[in-house]
Amino acid sequence: MIGSSVLLALVIGAAFAVLLIAIQRSRTDTRRAIHSQDVLLAANALEGSVLDLETGQRGFLLTHQAQFLLPWQQARAAVPGEGRTLLGLVSGDAGQSARARQIVADTRSYLADYSLPLVQAAEHNEPATKTVPVIAEGEARVSVIRGIFGQLLAAERTSVRARDAASRSAATAAYIGALVGIIASIALVALYAGFLTRAIVAPIRRAASVTRRLAGGDLTSRLPESGIGEIGELQRSFNQMAASLERSRDELIESRARLVVTADETRRRFERDLHDGAQQRFVTTALRLRSAQAGVPPELAKLSGELDGVADELSAAIDQLRHFAQGIHPAILAEGGLGPAMRKLARQSAVPVELEMQTNGRLPEQVEVAAYYVVSEALTNAAKHGKASRAAVTVDSGPDTLRVVIVDDGIGGAEFGRGSGLVGLKDRVEALGGTITLQSEPGTGTSLSVELPVDGGVAA
Repeated sequence: MIGSSVLLALVIGAAFAVLLIAIQRSRTDTRRAIHSQDVLLAANALEGSVLDLETGQRGFLLTHQAQFLLPWQQARAAVPGEGRTLLGLVSGDAGQSARARQIVADTRSYLADYSLPLVQAAEHNEPATKTVPVIAEGEARVSVIRGIFGQLLAAERTSVRARDAASRSAATAAYIGALVGIIASIALVALYAGFLTRAIVAPIRRAASVTRRLAGGDLTSRLPESGIGEIGELQRSFNQMAASLERSRDELIESRARLVVTADETRRRFERDLHDGAQQRFVTTALRLRSAQAGVPPELAKLSGELDGVADELSAAIDQLRHFAQGIHPAILAEGGLGPAMRKLARQSAVPVELEMQTNGRLPEQVEVAAYYVVSEALTNAAKHGKASRAAVTVDSGPDTLRVVIVDDGIGGAEFGRGSGLVGLKDRVEALGGTITLQSEPGTGTSLSVELPVDGGVAA
């Protein structure tokens, strides 16, 4: 066993030495290949900018339309940075560095000595800008620059092919070394295979499978704690981590739900305070003002008119305050439930709404509030941003889920996170354990679908 082990160690050591050398060469070649790719991309970008300079100025010379200067201006702004990038990438190669410096110098000369003065002259309608010699000079300059680009790209591709050949040679040597090592060690590996499979490979595979489920969101995944040594420790540590993540997830969900409920309660209390406090005082004041106006003598018609105007302004303020309070928290939702609130939203919508309600009784308050604000925000977006001419709202309450779908025929293009209020809706829905789906391709209208858990059915 000692002699066999020593021999096997020598064979495997030699094979691994070949492999390590091949791996190192492969890494080096990979880094060089990535570098060559960066050089090619940088060169192509700079060459594209040079072509944009030529085509932009040519279009402007021929048409005198400012829109043709846009690609020229963009290319002019990009050329310095692209030139520095290319010079930095080829700084370690004398030949490529020389070509890159020549390209950058010729490009700067083309821009400063030819393109920029020519565009400025064209802006002043100088007739010389359209002459054949002037145009031919630009084409000749660009042709020279592109020729150097061709040399640089050809040299880089030749270098890539040489490295590919070296990589294939290293791969062949690695293959031979690995084959020799495998053949020499197959007997010993056969003895170890059963033990390794039972003690290490199988537990690791189970761990990988459970880890994928955990990464996919199943935080209830656990490993059997049947391993020994480090494998058993790994299983126990994994289960502790999964349990901690599950607790954190549950606490986060509960915290978000509490925040939503607290915010809704605050909004409802604010709305009630406005309705029972300031709004009632305004109404009382308006009634007293009308009463005072009624007692004004006929000879004071001017005073009566002024009091009438003040009373109208006060009535308008009351209506505005009532609308503001309704936006904070709709009283009809608390008093009548989701059905009347949805019908009122449909009547007040700026676009015609086809409403279909399939609900039985009252739902939990937080579910009704979330559904109300989803529909309200969706209809507002349909009119304000989507330019829709009609919309359809479907509300369907099942035993465990409330499903709300809003579809409009607007211009589409809605996205989460573009200031339309959809992000707030998404946070509210997900805080209640629900899901929200948005489909809004440009030109095809918008469809917003929300599913909210009812948590055991309808409320009493």
